[in-house]
Amino acid sequence: MKQLPSSVDAVVIGAGLAGLAAARQIKSHGKSVIVLEAQDGVGGRVRTDKVDGFLLDRGFQVLLTAYPELKTQVDMSALDLKMFSSGAVVMRNGKASVVTDPFREPRRAVATVFAPIGSLTDKMRIAALRWRVMRSSEAKILSKPDISTVVALRTFGFSSKIIDRFFRSLFGGIQLDPELRTSRRMFEIIFKYLSEGQSALPNNGMSALPEQMAKHLGSENIFLDTRVTGISSGIVSTTNSQIKAKAIVVATDQPASAELLKTDKIASRVAGCVYFAADSPPTHEKFVVLDGTGKGPVLNAAVLSNIAPSYAPPGQHLIVAALPGVIDGDLETMSRDQLRTWWGPQVDAWRHIKTYRIAHAGPEQLPPFNPEQQVSLGDGIFVCGDHRDTGSIQGALYSGRRCGDAVLAHLS
Repeated sequence: MKQLPSSVDAVVIGAGLAGLAAARQIKSHGKSVIVLEAQDGVGGRVRTDKVDGFLLDRGFQVLLTAYPELKTQVDMSALDLKMFSSGAVVMRNGKASVVTDPFREPRRAVATVFAPIGSLTDKMRIAALRWRVMRSSEAKILSKPDISTVVALRTFGFSSKIIDRFFRSLFGGIQLDPELRTSRRMFEIIFKYLSEGQSALPNNGMSALPEQMAKHLGSENIFLDTRVTGISSGIVSTTNSQIKAKAIVVATDQPASAELLKTDKIASRVAGCVYFAADSPPTHEKFVVLDGTGKGPVLNAAVLSNIAPSYAPPGQHLIVAALPGVIDGDLETMSRDQLRTWWGPQVDAWRHIKTYRIAHAGPEQLPPFNPEQQVSLGDGIFVCGDHRDTGSIQGALYSGRRCGDAVLAHLS
């Protein structure tokens, strides 16, 4: 077992994306830094379990290739990304309707026009919204008056029909918010990333992202299964030792961060996720599949092995059902009951692999929402995570990097 050092320039508590990004920024400028992680692996909420030859991300997660921080912090080619098709399949009354981005999937533009998710005017408004957010900077989006996503959609002129049949399932799934109460600013930023890039899965699972970051940091600087019991100015206490540090970064999830820093907790989004194995896929498409009723509890699903065959062993297929906002009850039965209305009795033959109940899937970010919250708390103590920026992989990476910069300024 590695021996913890007695003193370093900086200690980062938490080996999630934000903590790894902060530590890497600090180390890249020649400062000594270690990362302490209570779990048995890096990644925080971005972890992948291997079960019977299947790759199970802890929650239905995707990587949006347009995230700006990926371009500077990650070797994207090494992730060997597998792309979803641009658009979605919307399931309603047992019928599937394909809705695509006509700029990327022009051959399916006619099907999109006739898809029963909303009026032609609704679909033209989606195109207009896409055009507008792609031409707006993040700063401009964040400077607008803030309201909830659902109020914003109504203000844009979208009908209740398309809100319920399309936006509620797609963005309710992304934001883990079926009621679409999340900040309009957050919605527009995510819409911008979806419009500018693609949704993807790393070939080896979502954990490939933090594992790559950890590799660059060096295993000698990461201490797993190491729980921090307390912090004070210049001292980090673990179960068995104390470490002197000129800077301390708390990069855990928000509930754990609040406990260490003795600050108020903010509300968290919860999410359920159920994985099934099948001998035959219910569809051969590479789209995300949306609940066209908007009622759930499964708001979206996907045959992940269609997108990334590595997610399932040969001859098998992996289906994920995402239940944003739902962690109580028999999630497997709930999922089967709903997916049966989509794909028929074949669902009964699927083998249940695992159910995840994620009590803190992300921070609740209601209007008025202001990212780039303060990372320096004084006395050499810092905090970072998606709860300090946008609740996303982009937010975690950006928060970590700017926290690392703040630490470097403190150490200089």
